[in-house]
Amino acid sequence: MNDDLSTRLIHHPYKPPEGFEAVAPGVHKASTVLFPNVQALRTYDWKDKSGYTYGLHGTPTTFTLEERLATLEGGTHCLLAPSGLAAMTLVDMALLRSGDELLIPDNAYDPGKTFAGAELAAWGITHRFYDAMDPGDLARKIGPATRLVWLEAAGSITLEYPDIPALVEQVRRANAVRDPAQAIVTALDNTWGAGIAFNAFDLGVDVSVHALTKYPSGGADVLMGSVITRELALHRKILLTRMRLGLGVGANDVELVLRGLPSMALRYHAQDASTRELARWMQQQSGVVQVLHPSLPGSPGHQVWQRDARAAACLFSAVFDPAISQTRIDAFCDRLRVFRLGWSWAGPISLCAPYRMTSSRQLAWPHAGGLVRFAVGLEALHDLRADLAQALEALQA
Repeated sequence: MNDDLSTRLIHHPYKPPEGFEAVAPGVHKASTVLFPNVQALRTYDWKDKSGYTYGLHGTPTTFTLEERLATLEGGTHCLLAPSGLAAMTLVDMALLRSGDELLIPDNAYDPGKTFAGAELAAWGITHRFYDAMDPGDLARKIGPATRLVWLEAAGSITLEYPDIPALVEQVRRANAVRDPAQAIVTALDNTWGAGIAFNAFDLGVDVSVHALTKYPSGGADVLMGSVITRELALHRKILLTRMRLGLGVGANDVELVLRGLPSMALRYHAQDASTRELARWMQQQSGVVQVLHPSLPGSPGHQVWQRDARAAACLFSAVFDPAISQTRIDAFCDRLRVFRLGWSWAGPISLCAPYRMTSSRQLAWPHAGGLVRFAVGLEALHDLRADLAQALEALQA
């Protein structure tokens, strides 16, 4: 057949030789996946990573990242989502139905709570908040309709470190006296621990959700999330919901996360060391009534963190004297130059953000003063300390 040039360029017979190997995994981009014959088209199965059917369902690049992330967190099965929040809401949608109840820590990531109060509530799924630092409070709030319990370590913004095994034990006790078909699932937002501070599955959880936007990426330039499990049936349930929702991730974003993984442990420990130094220094500053970081004696959950964790993420929060107005706290944040104003964390640039805690908590918040959360980047420690010092000096003036 004398094909036209345009046809020959598309259906060119050349295939590069096998055996090429490099440090970086190959980046495979596809919506359409080509099959060698009709039998393959009808029998290839993407769900167990034994074949490829469509770009949305997996490529060699996405499968590689999923396997490495499962290893990172000590799980067996992993799937990717477009963001950390998408991973959380995917778990909700896969495991909850109308009439079910969801329990959420009061100090959890706020957008996850907002999803429960809006979309889930509209679908007939109720939710309640519990005190993550009181396993008894969780036990009292588990009811016949409870199907999913979210956990978070450390707590978002305020960094209380909960006793995850004790919370999981309350769920196990409830499951022991109910029909296995109605069993409660525990899901942990493990973005802070990141697979480095502790192994979520060793602590007893069923599902670990990770915002890959943070440490695995490390560059503040990617949005992605993951859902990791050890139980195949649970993984398949969430996986099929993801398929039906049409959630996918871009190959170039996967490439960036794969590039960030080799340096992840080094970055985590480097930022951990700087964060602890700054948190201890901040404790000594005038106008600061408490610094929240699990490594600090007196920070909520410190002893549990000592028992269960090997490291800590790059966050600490400072609670200011109630006599210092929110306007002055905002001016303090505006005066910072090395710390920049912005959401997210675990990137190369240090960040800060002021919070109004009374508007983000359903249960009691013990402090009357304003709070600023700091995310420590990779800048020199003495520059970060000097930046905080000059802004605090202006605050006191």
